[in-house]
Amino acid sequence: MSEEKLQQKDIKTALAEISRGTAEIIDMKRIEKLVTTFYETGETYTVKAGFDPTGADLHLGHTVLLQKLKTFQNHGARIQLLVGDFTATIGDPTGKSETRKVLDRDTIMANAQTYQDQAF
Repeated sequence: MSEEKLQQKDIKTALAEISRGTAEIIDMKRIEKLVTTFYETGETYTVKAGFDPTGADLHLGHTVLLQKLKTFQNHGARIQLLVGDFTATIGDPTGKSETRKVLDRDTIMANAQTYQDQAF
């Protein structure tokens, strides 16, 4: 098989792995371009994900996103994990029936450090 055909197979495999298990991909054309550029030139791209340090530990629910980030990393992405503190300070109730307890700055920073220790 020629080098170009192998490269096309790698790109097709990468895109299948990246899209596996997703309900919706907002800009698949952009992902295709980034992955194709990586396989053709070796140029990496960046994928970022944010976490709110509202609990002391990363939990099972975080693994879905972490696994998807690993898939992107396997196909040329540089991963940036962002641990934000603003939403944690205001107790964002998104998806909840009651307001989440507002955390003090020291607790948020301790949680953020725990996330960093667990993720890296």
